[in-house]
Amino acid sequence: MTNEAPLHNHFIRQIVVDDRAAGKHEGRVATRFPPEPNGYLHIGHAKSICLNFGIAREFGGRCNLRFDDTNPTKEDIEYVESIQEDVRWLGFAWDELRHASDYFEVFYACAEKLINDGKAFVCDLSADEVRAYRGTLTEPGRNSPFRDRGVEENLDLFRRMRAGEFPDGSRTVRVKIDMSSGNINLRDPAIYRIRHVEHQNTGNAWCIYPMYDYAHCISDAVEGITHSLCTLEFEDHRPLYDWCLREIDLPNHPELTASLAVRNLSAPTSRPQQIEFSRLNLDFTVMSKRKLMALVDDGLVDGWNDPRMPTLSGVRRRGFPASAIRLLCERVGVTKQNSVIEFSVLEGCVREELDANAARRLAVIDPLKLVIDNLPVDHAEMLSFSNHPKNEAFGTRSVPFSRELWIEREDFMEVPPKGFHRLVPGGEVRLRGVGIVKCESLDKDADGTVVAVRCTLDADTRPGLPGADRKVKGTIHWVSAAHAVAAEIRLYDRLFTVADPDDDSDGKTYRDHLNPESKRTVQGWLEPAAADAAPETAFQFERLGFFVADRHDHAAGRPVFNRAVTLRDSWAKAGKN
Repeated sequence: MTNEAPLHNHFIRQIVVDDRAAGKHEGRVATRFPPEPNGYLHIGHAKSICLNFGIAREFGGRCNLRFDDTNPTKEDIEYVESIQEDVRWLGFAWDELRHASDYFEVFYACAEKLINDGKAFVCDLSADEVRAYRGTLTEPGRNSPFRDRGVEENLDLFRRMRAGEFPDGSRTVRVKIDMSSGNINLRDPAIYRIRHVEHQNTGNAWCIYPMYDYAHCISDAVEGITHSLCTLEFEDHRPLYDWCLREIDLPNHPELTASLAVRNLSAPTSRPQQIEFSRLNLDFTVMSKRKLMALVDDGLVDGWNDPRMPTLSGVRRRGFPASAIRLLCERVGVTKQNSVIEFSVLEGCVREELDANAARRLAVIDPLKLVIDNLPVDHAEMLSFSNHPKNEAFGTRSVPFSRELWIEREDFMEVPPKGFHRLVPGGEVRLRGVGIVKCESLDKDADGTVVAVRCTLDADTRPGLPGADRKVKGTIHWVSAAHAVAAEIRLYDRLFTVADPDDDSDGKTYRDHLNPESKRTVQGWLEPAAADAAPETAFQFERLGFFVADRHDHAAGRPVFNRAVTLRDSWAKAGKN
């Protein structure tokens, strides 16, 4: 786990403090991060990861990673592996790796107990009939005609369901709560359904699978979880969570968990408390797994780890450091109030972390040749540059300098607007670390496009000489054309053009708001010290932004860099927010 300071005080932390002071849960703190392995994790999940692992770390407790794998039709080992990688990348380590499928025998035993206690029954209504019987927000539901089946008949049918005698969708197991409840989640919800499908962990051992709400609370209890932290959409499910734990009463029925002991999965069972908090929502993005999967499946992005995606693997590949994600989670806080955080807040966290921790390098992404005519054709020297202007501990590096350079095309204008302080015909600028050059002439192609700027270097303005202090308004960066390494530069931007892509009130869907400029690929030129970097190394390309060597495509001899973020919020400047 990380050694960073705990998240600032919030209501969940205070609940834990009070519980420990009162001796609740015997003073223990046990949490879990329980993703469903049906997609890749996104930035919204990072808040839950930081909260669950952070609470456990701060109070000397434990935090499990548990896969709630109760729906095998949507789950895949690819998602399991990516989730584990993402949690580790964020800087956390789980105490135990668990799966809801580890407890399938427990879920089954608990269901039989509920049937024996007259609290559950096998229902033959179809899905459409169940919806019709359920009622509405303003009208109570009706009891299933199968609600009063006897215990023996229910047990027989349930065991035959497990044996595979019935087809998918033909029967469910439902608990008897209250069909007139104002909370629709309590209107005799299903706890088991029939699915003849292979499970990634248990193979074909089961053809009945527990429903999420039922499995989740039991999983928490058998793992000894004390504080079950979840997002606000589960607030209406908490009465069902508590009902199941109360009626099953695991602490007083050890026989229900006996199957775990032989597999070394037993733990002191608990009566966990569910506590809800607001999700982390960002503008200019979508967080729905269904929509993210559609973007991938329909080829609208380059996979789950596309750097434009809000997935953790995507932002990692983009170049967002894990520390910036943790910083974002700390800054947005933990509350009960739903809100949408501006994407610029995330970008600000990324800039802050990279500004402090990324070395500087020279690169040009839209090259224009600059020739220093008063230097010999074979001129070559090595200049010393600081790796970080704010941190001497980063040391220095040698940068090659020669007569012909690449500069950014935008740093020269033949007919400049008012206030342009870079290179113009007859004008002067300072070449970073070199001295002052004056534009003497231009080379143009047949179309009249400038292909080279010819300059002279004022030798007295070289660093260390008396003229080095002479003032000019502009300073530009460069790379030596003779030594520069060609690189693929991927310029990433926000995936959507509007703050709320989910808003379809104008008849448009999130697909209609995809940003056609969200990815642009160019060939740039790098100083050699940038090209030799290992994958995932982040740099500030001076005056251009923060870039990272692509973790998959970057290689020796073929550098590929992704722009993580610009130096400033270009969207705010353009009035796009």
